[in-house]
Amino acid sequence: MIKENIFEVRKRIASACLKAGRKADTLKVIAVSKNRSIEEIKEAVESGITEFGENRVQEALLKYSAVAARWHMVGHLQTNKAGEAVKIFDLIQSVDSLRLAREIDKEALKINKIQDILLEVKISPEEAKFGLRPQETPGVIREVSAFKNIKIKGLMAIAPIVKNPEEARTYFRILKSLRDQIDSRLILSMGMTDDFEAAIKEGSDMVRIGRAIFEN
Repeated sequence: MIKENIFEVRKRIASACLKAGRKADTLKVIAVSKNRSIEEIKEAVESGITEFGENRVQEALLKYSAVAARWHMVGHLQTNKAGEAVKIFDLIQSVDSLRLAREIDKEALKINKIQDILLEVKISPEEAKFGLRPQETPGVIREVSAFKNIKIKGLMAIAPIVKNPEEARTYFRILKSLRDQIDSRLILSMGMTDDFEAAIKEGSDMVRIGRAIFEN
């Protein structure tokens, strides 16, 4: 089932890229493996997936040692978990405050690591969503860029739940516009199972897909 799902996801990605005038091989697929077994993750690896996203540090710790892959932190990261996070994640996508960035930098220094991160921007009006306000993001980038053990690779965002995925494009456009104002070389991580095609059309470089890969 997972193999077939991945084939279908890649087909949808190729179609969305074609419509957007893009090459599908420039887009990264992060399989969100929250609550998935090691066996399921290994099946995804056998089907060509090399990068996985986890929402919780404790769960990721169990999988990190069992599966050789690139690991992404995609859920909300508490500052008291930063030390464990820098030990296992190749990319921390959900850095949503200057305070968290400072803690990651401190913990990365302890293990002599340059930690790649994305800054999470709140593009959704939903109160429950985390992230920097778009207007404060450039200032945070300037401050974090001075940290010696962090490298900002780009921006991440989660669109609100909408009835028609095409409606999400308005929100993704906010992130792309912000990125273009700051530095067009920064990567964009946006788009999940329900809206990744809309995100691709708006310039996403990285999509985070869970249900479409792991569920029936």
